Amino acid sequence: MSDISTRYLGLGLKCPLVASASPLGESVSSIRELEDAGIGAVVLPSLFEEQLELESNALDDDLWRGAESSPESQSLLPDLEDYNLGPDGYLDLIEGAKAAVDIPVIASLNGVSPGGWAEYAGLMEEAGADAIELNIYSLATEPNTSAAEVEKGYVDLVRQIKRCVRVPVAVKLSPFFSAPANIAARLDDAGADGLVLFNRFYQPDFDVESLEVVPRLTLSHPDELLLRLHWAAILSDHVEADLAITGGVHSAIDVVKCILAGASVTLMASALLQKGAQHAFSVLGDLRRWLEEHEYDSVRQMCGSMSRRSVPDPTAFERGNYMRVLSSYVLRSGNHGH
Repeated sequence: MSDISTRYLGLGLKCPLVASASPLGESVSSIRELEDAGIGAVVLPSLFEEQLELESNALDDDLWRGAESSPESQSLLPDLEDYNLGPDGYLDLIEGAKAAVDIPVIASLNGVSPGGWAEYAGLMEEAGADAIELNIYSLATEPNTSAAEVEKGYVDLVRQIKRCVRVPVAVKLSPFFSAPANIAARLDDAGADGLVLFNRFYQPDFDVESLEVVPRLTLSHPDELLLRLHWAAILSDHVEADLAITGGVHSAIDVVKCILAGASVTLMASALLQKGAQHAFSVLGDLRRWLEEHEYDSVRQMCGSMSRRSVPDPTAFERGNYMRVLSSYVLRSGNHGH
């Protein structure tokens, strides 16, 4: 039987399928269910920087100070005190999960500024987290903020966190960098043990009747995988950090594609939310069958075999492919007209 174990962030995983941050990781019982279904590791839902600020009353004070001039100011943020049980409850969740399961438990921090991140990352480590995923959700909306400043902030944050903890640190990247290979290499140099491709930004929608901007949550679709495969295949040849792909992983074939591109693991959330934890069991069964049918002894054997450096024609990942795709469509359209 083919070996589907892998390594990610220096951790031994029984398989390359990891449960990404989602409500399925909010309780010890559901985390245990994910382990029973065969999941190799679990990323807990993110603890938000704003929650840390609320804990220290800094954000609370700011909201109250602005309340007189703007009565709506307190409604601009959701009720963060109960999200993920709050900072103290988050540490309890880590401890409870570590006591209940044998798979690695990865904590997640979501924010943009150094602030209390470093201190809290240390507390996560003390609580037993096997690794920490930095989910840096930054929207540079100010015109006087340059791309260079944003990127420097990312790199500085990673360096600071790495100085404060001994556990591995992964960085969840946005797909919107002008030079993804450059920022990936700089984060790699800063000590990132893993790069997660890519964060899914949830865009607000417009309610044209109430004239309000409303939040909108859309689960991922397999088509989203293509962008992630493209950059995993490119980056796997340029960084030492492990690569993970998240967003669009729904089936065993999706997992195969990710590993071939050079990812050590694939992160799944939407498919598990839609079909339940037992979907992992089905995906892993299909993965084993695929490996055996294609005569691979292990997942590690095929990892990166379709990276940019490994394929016969690397222009498939470059501008030449863009022109080829467009011309092929025109040719098909012309043939159809005859």
